[in-house]
Amino acid sequence: MADKNPLQKCFLFTILSLNLMFLQAETGLISQKKTYVVHMDKSAMPSPYTNHLQWYSSKIDSVTDPKSHKEEEGNRILYTYQTAFHGLAVRLSEEEADRLEEEDGVVAVIPETRYELHTTRSPTFLGLERQESERVWAERVTDHDVVVGVLDTGIWPESESFNDTGMSPVPSTWRGACETGKGFFKRNCNRKIVGARVFYRGYEAATGKVDEEIEYRSPRDKDGHGTHTAATVAGSPVRGANLFGFAYGTARGMAPRARVAAYKVCWVGGCFSSDILSAVDQAVADGVQVLSISLGGGISTYSRDSLAIATFGAMEMGVFVSCSAGNGGPDPISLTNVSPWITTVGASTMDRDFPATVKLGTMRTFKGVSLYKGRTVLSLNKQYPLVYLGRNASSPDPTSFCLDGALDGRNVAGKIVICDRGVTPRVQKGQVVKRAGGIGMILTNTATNGEELVADSHLLPAVAVGEREGKLIKEYAMTSKKPTATLQVLGTRIGIKPSPVVAAFSSRGPNFLSLEILKPDLLAPGVNILAAWSGDMAPSSLSSDKRRVKFNILSGTSMSCPHVSGVAALIRSRHPDWSPAAIKSALMTTAYVHDNTLKPLSDASGASPSSPYDHGAGHIDPSKAIDPGLVYDIGPQDYFDFLCTQELSPSQLKVFTKHSNRSCRHSLANNNPGNLNYPAISALFPENTRVKAMTLRRTVTNVGPHVASYKVSVSPFKGASVIVQPSTLNFTRKHQKLSYTVTFRTKLRMKRPEFGGLLWKSSTHKVRSPVIITWLPPL
Repeated sequence: MADKNPLQKCFLFTILSLNLMFLQAETGLISQKKTYVVHMDKSAMPSPYTNHLQWYSSKIDSVTDPKSHKEEEGNRILYTYQTAFHGLAVRLSEEEADRLEEEDGVVAVIPETRYELHTTRSPTFLGLERQESERVWAERVTDHDVVVGVLDTGIWPESESFNDTGMSPVPSTWRGACETGKGFFKRNCNRKIVGARVFYRGYEAATGKVDEEIEYRSPRDKDGHGTHTAATVAGSPVRGANLFGFAYGTARGMAPRARVAAYKVCWVGGCFSSDILSAVDQAVADGVQVLSISLGGGISTYSRDSLAIATFGAMEMGVFVSCSAGNGGPDPISLTNVSPWITTVGASTMDRDFPATVKLGTMRTFKGVSLYKGRTVLSLNKQYPLVYLGRNASSPDPTSFCLDGALDGRNVAGKIVICDRGVTPRVQKGQVVKRAGGIGMILTNTATNGEELVADSHLLPAVAVGEREGKLIKEYAMTSKKPTATLQVLGTRIGIKPSPVVAAFSSRGPNFLSLEILKPDLLAPGVNILAAWSGDMAPSSLSSDKRRVKFNILSGTSMSCPHVSGVAALIRSRHPDWSPAAIKSALMTTAYVHDNTLKPLSDASGASPSSPYDHGAGHIDPSKAIDPGLVYDIGPQDYFDFLCTQELSPSQLKVFTKHSNRSCRHSLANNNPGNLNYPAISALFPENTRVKAMTLRRTVTNVGPHVASYKVSVSPFKGASVIVQPSTLNFTRKHQKLSYTVTFRTKLRMKRPEFGGLLWKSSTHKVRSPVIITWLPPL
C-alpha cells in the first residue's frame, strides 16, 4: 500500500500532539509518577519465573530507583491483564517508563488516557413490539443465556428494570462475580444482574481516593448514566414508566430477557484507561458475549489506543463490542472508537417528541421542546417581559450564554430570559436564570446545533428552539420597545415526521485513521431516550435539584450504543455460532437510509441530506437483521492482516498478538486495507493521477435459504464507472461462501467523495452495502 497522503499524516500528527497535551494536562498524578499501561509478550517470560506477576514485578524493580523500593509494590502495580491481552498497569516516572520500554519482553508502554461518557419509545420505533415481529422475536430460553457487559458508572439494582421475575437460573458457564461495597450487597445481584464489579485503582492513582461522600466506591450507580445504558440494553418491561408524565408507557430494553453484568469504570473525575482495560479483560474472562461501551477518549493510532488493543482481544474471544461514536458533531472527523472490529454507533431521533411553544407579543408562535413539569406555569392569556442580553442575534457572545454569576437580577427579574445554547449544561442555564429572578427561559440553538432539539427537565418554565427560530426571537427581543412572550409545554407526541434524523451532536466521519474503513458503522436512537435512573441523582444531574425519579430522558451517542448492544444480544441468542463480524454485517446490510417520509435520511444540523460519513450504513432495523440473507464475515487473522497494512512496525503489531504465533499473512489483495471484508466498500484513489482503476474484493456467506440466487445493482457515480463481477451469485447450500469483485474506473477525479450503494437482491432478501469513492488531491 502507498504511504498515507500528507493530509492524513498532518491530521494524525495533530491528533497525536493534541492527545499528548491532553494527557499531560489531565493526568497529573500523585507525586511525580503517572500510570502507564504496559503490554507484555507473554511468550518471552524466562523459565525461572513461575507466574507472570513475578516476572512483571521483577521488570518493574529493574527500572525503578532503589530509593523508591520503600514504596509498596502493591501501590506500584495497579492491575495485571491476562485475558483480552497481556500486561499490567503500573505507576512510573517518565524516566522509569523510558527504561522499561527498552526491556526485553516489553511490547509497548502507553500513558494513561482519560475517557469521557458520551452523554420506552425506542423498542416500538425499532419494530420490536409490532405484532408482525412477535413471531420473529418470539422468546426462547436461549435469550436468557446472553450476558451483556456494560462499562459505565455502575448500576442502581433496585430499579424495576432489573426485576428478574420469570428468568431462568444463571447459566453455569457464567464466571462473573457480585462485588460488594458501600451500598451494594450480594443480594443486589439476581438472575438479571448477574455480575457487578468496580474498577478504581487507575482513577485513584490519578486523582486520589474516591470521595465516598459524593459517590459510591462500589458497583452502585450514583450518576445514573450506567443505570440508563444498562436498562436500554436489557431492561425488563416496566409498565407506566415516565418522566413527570412525559413518554408514558412501557419501558423495556432491546433484549429484555438478556442478563446484565455491570463494570463500573467511570467516576466523578472521568474514566481512566487502566480501569477500562481491566474491566474489558475481566468481562471477557467472566464470559460476556456482548460489551457495551458508551465512552471515548479521542483518537490515537491503533497501536497507541489501549481500548482498540483490549477490544481486539475481546473480538478474538468471540465478544461483540459496541461503542458510541462520540458527541463531537456536526464537526467532521470528530469520531472516536474507529477500529474496524468495534461497531461504532451514531445517534438519531425517533418519531416521538415533547413539543412546546413560544408565543411572542406579536402573537407569532414558534415551536420548540421541553420536559418542564413544575408548580410554576406561565399563563397562556398573559404576556411576560422578554429579555436577551447578547449583542448580536446571529452570533453568541459571553453575555448571551447565561453563565453562572453572569446575570444581573435587575435586568432579568420577573422576565423570560433568552439564553444561547453552549459552554455550560442546558439545564444549568435555567438554574442561573431562576436564581437571578427570571420566571422562564428560551434556550436558543446556535449554528453548532442547527435545528436539532433536545428536551430537558428544566427547573423553571423553559422551551428549547432551533437556530432559525432563535434568531427571529432574539431579533424581536432586541428591536421591540417592550418585548413580551409566554411559554407552553404540550406533553408527548408520537408519529413525528421526518424521523429518524441524524442528531447534530452525533460525531462524524471520515475515519482519517483509515479512510478505507467507513465510520460510523450505523445509527440508532439516541435523542430523548427514556430509561431507568439512579435513585440518588436528580434528573437534571444538578446537585441543587432535589427532585428524584425512577426514569429519566437523556440524549447522546451513549444512548444509541446500548440500543445496538441489545439488538446484538438478540441476534447472538438466535445465532450463537455467529462471529462478532457476522452480527455487525447483519446490522449494517439491513440498515435503512430513508426516513418515514420515504426521503433520504436528513441531518438535524442543517437542511441537507446526511451522508455515510454521518449515518454509516444507515439506521438499524432489528427485525431484518435477524435474517440478513448474506453476511460479510471477518476473522481475527483478517483484522490482523488489516493492521499489517497500516504502517505499523513489528513491535507495534506485537501489542495485538496475544497469541505469539500470529503474524502478517498478507491476505488482503495488493496489501490494500480496502480489501478487508467489511460490509461497507470504500475505494480510495491515491494522489498519483495515473492510477485510473481499482478492484476491491468481497466474500459473502449464505445464512439464508439453502438455495438462493442474488443479482447485483449499483448506484451510478459521476466520477467513476463501477463493474461488479459476477453480477449474479447462485448459492446451493447454507454457509456457502462466494466472492465477487468491484472494479472502479475513474472518469473524472472529483474534489469531494462520492456516495452510493451496492445491493444484492434475491426473491426474499436485500443485502445493501454503502459505497464511497474518494480521490486524494494530487501532490
